[in-house]
Amino acid sequence: MGQNKNYPEKRDIRAIVILLATQGMIHLGEIADPVHGQKTVHIEGAKFFIDLLVELKNKTRGNLDADETAFISDTLKNLKKIIAKKAHTPHG
Repeated sequence: MGQNKNYPEKRDIRAIVILLATQGMIHLGEIADPVHGQKTVHIEGAKFFIDLLVELKNKTRGNLDADETAFISDTLKNLKKIIAKKAHTPHG
């Protein structure tokens, strides 16, 4: 079986965080939906993925190293800033 270059070599918690954060960013309209190629805002969808990240952070507390903890915390902080801004902006 050949190697697939589309997947990161290292499989760790950061890959899971990136997966969930990317979905959140798509729902926040920061990244185009890869299926439709359009940027649209779905606040409830974004909240779902942010909530999953919060749950992941809570369930892994005490089991992550300092870099992993900082990575998930920084990712959540950034997503929460974007959702706060988008939630107060009308979307058409």
